Amino acid sequence: MRRAVAQYLRFLANERNASDLTIKAYREDLFGLIEWLEMSHGNTPAPGALSPQELRAYQAALQEAGYARSTISRKLASLRSFYRFAMRQGITNENPAKPLRNPRRQRKLPHVLSNAEIGKLLLAPSSLNEAGLRDRAILETMYSAGLRVSELVTLRDGDLDFDQGLIRVQGKGRKERLSPLGSYAIKAIKRYFRYRTRSSKTEALGRQSPVFVNRFGNALTTRSVGRMLEKYILETDLDTRTSPHTLRHSFATHLLDRGADIRSVQELLGHQSLATTQIYTHVSAANLRQVYEQAHPRAGMQ
Repeated sequence: MRRAVAQYLRFLANERNASDLTIKAYREDLFGLIEWLEMSHGNTPAPGALSPQELRAYQAALQEAGYARSTISRKLASLRSFYRFAMRQGITNENPAKPLRNPRRQRKLPHVLSNAEIGKLLLAPSSLNEAGLRDRAILETMYSAGLRVSELVTLRDGDLDFDQGLIRVQGKGRKERLSPLGSYAIKAIKRYFRYRTRSSKTEALGRQSPVFVNRFGNALTTRSVGRMLEKYILETDLDTRTSPHTLRHSFATHLLDRGADIRSVQELLGHQSLATTQIYTHVSAANLRQVYEQAHPRAGMQ
C-alpha cells in the first residue's frame, strides 16, 4: 500500500504537474488511511485486498473522530482518485472506494435581519444626494422583491412597471419571472430617478438603460453593491455577516413568518426546486421560537 501511494504521488507530481499543496493534501489523506489500517488491522493490506466494507469502517472512524463533513468528503475523493490510478496501473482489479458516498452536507441556516434591523438599514442612506437616494432605492428594491444582487444589477428601465407594481427579473439560467414591487421601493426608485445621472452610452440605450448606475453613469457591478452595503453595515452596527443575499433571505423569512405559503415564496424567489425554499421554513420556526421565549411569561418553565 505504501509503495502504491508513493507511486501515485509521483504520478501527480510528474504527470499531472500538481502543486506542492495538492500533493501534500493527497499524501496526508492516503497516509491517514494507512495509519488507521495499521492501528485497526495490525498491518497494511495491499490496495486490492481492501473491501468497500473496510473503507466504510474507515469513513465511520473519521466521523466518530469529529472530522468535518467537508474534510471527510475530501479524504474520500482522494481515495477514489488513488484507486482509479491503481486500476489503470494494474495494481488492483477492483475499486473498493467507488461505492463510498460522501456524508450529507449540513446546510447552515441563512443569516436574516429582524424587522427592526431591516428598517434601520433601509433608513441609513442619505436622502440629500444622488448616491444616497440610489443606495436607498437599491436596498428597498432588493428587500421588496427578494432579488439576488446579480438580478439587481441587470435590471433595465423597461423591466419596471410602476402602474402594476411589478418588475421583470432575469434569474439564474436566464429564466425570467415577474416580482411584485412594494410601494416603498417604487417611491424610492422614483425619487432616485429625479436625480439619476447617466452616461451618454447608457442614455442612448433608452428603455434598456440600467436602472442603477455608478457616479460615471454606467451600470453597477455586484461587487460595487457589496461595498456599498458594507459601508451601511458599519454605520448601523449590524451583524457583519450581513451581505446583499441577507436581504433576500430576510425577504423570504419575513413572508413565511406572516403566513405566506411556501410555494408562493418559491415562485417569488425564482427557485426551481421547492427543497431550496424549504430552508426558510426552519429559519422561520427558529424566529417563532425566539419570539416565544422572549415574550411568553412561562416559556422558561419546565
